[in-house]
Amino acid sequence: MATTADARALAFERRPHRTLLALSAPVMLSLIVEPLAGLVDTAFVERLGAAPLAALGAATALLSSVLWVFNFLAIGSQTEVAQAEGRGDRPRARRAASTALILAGLSGVALALALAALLHPAAAWMSDVPEVRHATVVYLAIRLVGAPAGLVTLAAFGVLRGTQEMRAPLAVAAAVSALNVLLDPLLIFGPGPFPRLGVAGAALATAGSQLFGAVAAVMLVRRRIGLVLRLDGAEARRLVVVGRDMVIRTGAALAFLLLATRAAIRAGVAAGAAHQAVRQVWILLAFLLDAYATAAQSLVGFFLGAGDRRRALRVAAVSCAWGLGTGFVLSVVLWLVEPAVAALLVPEEARAPFGAAWKVCTLMQPVNALSFVTDGIHWGAGRYAFLRNVMLFATASGVLLLALIPETSPRALLLVWLATAGWIAIRAGFGVSRLSF
Repeated sequence: MATTADARALAFERRPHRTLLALSAPVMLSLIVEPLAGLVDTAFVERLGAAPLAALGAATALLSSVLWVFNFLAIGSQTEVAQAEGRGDRPRARRAASTALILAGLSGVALALALAALLHPAAAWMSDVPEVRHATVVYLAIRLVGAPAGLVTLAAFGVLRGTQEMRAPLAVAAAVSALNVLLDPLLIFGPGPFPRLGVAGAALATAGSQLFGAVAAVMLVRRRIGLVLRLDGAEARRLVVVGRDMVIRTGAALAFLLLATRAAIRAGVAAGAAHQAVRQVWILLAFLLDAYATAAQSLVGFFLGAGDRRRALRVAAVSCAWGLGTGFVLSVVLWLVEPAVAALLVPEEARAPFGAAWKVCTLMQPVNALSFVTDGIHWGAGRYAFLRNVMLFATASGVLLLALIPETSPRALLLVWLATAGWIAIRAGFGVSRLSF
């Protein structure tokens, strides 16, 4: 009788492209659902006035910067579970999943306690307006209560994707976003019997929906592979090592993006405004391309766990082909929509530097896609230290290029984006060079 692992291998062998797309599509949709809910959240708070809206922006920026560090909980658990599933070792997958969830909960509690003492200094650093500072502290204090639930959900999504279950995380993300949107007007504006809580209501709606999401995600993990109420020391150590490498890698990436933004701003107000428009579009496309990386990670981890290097290489080839193809399509789309983007996002005085930077961003999309897809392939193989070192080298090279840009040059923003293209090309080049198992 064929096992589940055999059935998955056979499905990929027969329809590799369909398998990859079936895994990637729900991830792409989930990456759209959550930002849309954030936009609705912003629209509700905007009705309270400029100060509450500024506080929401400050608080979410601070939270996202901190929570991004814990992305290793999703990536590490996804690879560990995928490889265990490939070996047919369900008890190992169960231990890895349970350890990831317990660590996520403990990390969330520790994070909330640590950041609670920094609320006022962090708010003061973001703004010197008393009303904005106060609203920022209120929002952050409530959101920190939901931090453990948020990290547990993150780890649970990694576990589910490690079993190649991509639709369940999408369903949970959609339900959480819908609940948040439903609670927002009730708790922010207080119609009928509900209290009018303002910014605190927005935070409470998000924290409450996160708690619901965590419970739902854990129940899905339990149904999918089961759970044990024990922290496995070996699994915990593996996740901590992954966390170390991922934190260093993420820090290097953030450092380059921050320095590139600084270089653009120092080139002038027009260059800074144009850079913001190009950067936001690039980030959106990066998240969408990451869906291929997530699918490739699960498949590569599964096949390597099964000792099937041939199919793992096939996954690498198929996912790179789709990444490249999508990158070329994105290049064409970006080329065509340049006038519309400029009219929508770019002030008149920033149009000149925007055009040159936009063209670089447009042409680099195929290479950009390769850099993300190969990240997913190497995550599936557990090559976290390799990706860390590549990012460190790429960032060092990119920062050197940024340092050589004369601030007074009329082409400064173009040079910033050429440096960014170089940063991405280094990552993609190293990623492709090691596509062997």
